[in-house]
Amino acid sequence: MLSIKNILKSTFAILLVFSAVSCKKDKPQQQAKDPITLNVQKVKKQDAVVYQQYSANLEGQQNVEIRPKVTGFIQKIYIDEGQIVKKGQLLFKLETAKLSQDASAEKAKVKAAQVEVDRLVPLVERNIISNVQLETAKANLAQAKSNYNSIIANINYANITSPVNGVVGSLPYKEGSLVNIDIIEPLTTVSDTKNMRVYFSMNEKELLDFSRTFKGNTMQEKINNIADVSLILVDNSIYEHSGKIETINGLINKRTGSTEIRATFQNPEGILRSGGSGIVQIPFSEKNIVLVPQVAVFEMQGKKIVYLVGKDNKVESRVIDTKGTLDLDFIVSGGIKEGDLLVVEGVSKLTEGQEIIPNVTAKK
Repeated sequence: MLSIKNILKSTFAILLVFSAVSCKKDKPQQQAKDPITLNVQKVKKQDAVVYQQYSANLEGQQNVEIRPKVTGFIQKIYIDEGQIVKKGQLLFKLETAKLSQDASAEKAKVKAAQVEVDRLVPLVERNIISNVQLETAKANLAQAKSNYNSIIANINYANITSPVNGVVGSLPYKEGSLVNIDIIEPLTTVSDTKNMRVYFSMNEKELLDFSRTFKGNTMQEKINNIADVSLILVDNSIYEHSGKIETINGLINKRTGSTEIRATFQNPEGILRSGGSGIVQIPFSEKNIVLVPQVAVFEMQGKKIVYLVGKDNKVESRVIDTKGTLDLDFIVSGGIKEGDLLVVEGVSKLTEGQEIIPNVTAKK
């Protein structure tokens, strides 16, 4: 028979087991999160001016390659990289010693040919010789003059001047370098940067949206109805002068599926440089669009996701489609609708189905 002592020990052990099981069952309930209060906003449509951005390349209104027309050694370089030059200003001088020698020889031939013509003229007048000899002598004189003038022109070509006002580019050749008309790199490039041409591209869909957005029966009329565009520089600052779209290429590039557009910006201070880059912003007047604060959006696997308040104040994740930004908001093109209750804070700490206490706020 069991003693009272053994019975008490067995009973105590059983109570310990039940107590442990009871604690395990209560533990998840103790860890359940209490609802937290978070700001939410009702999704609504509104009108706004939004900006579409396009990567752009900058070029001077004229980028003129400076190349020699004759062969010769660079005797003197009169300019430096980045220097502002005027039209007609001397840039390079090529060595012309050989050309000068050739010019002297041809000049002597001209004199000799002239002497021969002068000798034959009176003889023809007195019918001593035929006129054919005189015409032949005159032809020789004309050929000699032509040869001489050609050499003089080449000597003049050795003085290379700027064809436009602008800024000097790089100088790949140094004094003493032998150059000719077939050199791969130009002596330099002079860029007229008083007005800068800014080139960017739109794909076929963007161009279609563009054509439907702006009024006009022709593409030029649509261009004329576009407001001034702005330029974001590489330091993310806005260029102080606005620009104007001037042309849109009429063809879609089959290889890239895009077309090139050109805008022009004034550059009186010379801040913009040919070969630079930036971002063009085009203003579009949008009606009935949905804007969502960027702080309400998080990304997962390349998708933009928001939390909406659902049944029993439990949050539900929703993937959204966007088409750009406006200030601190995303422009939403799909995924949510007007009237949805959007969580606008603390989204990175939320989990699917978590209960919150929504505090409805107005959009700032």
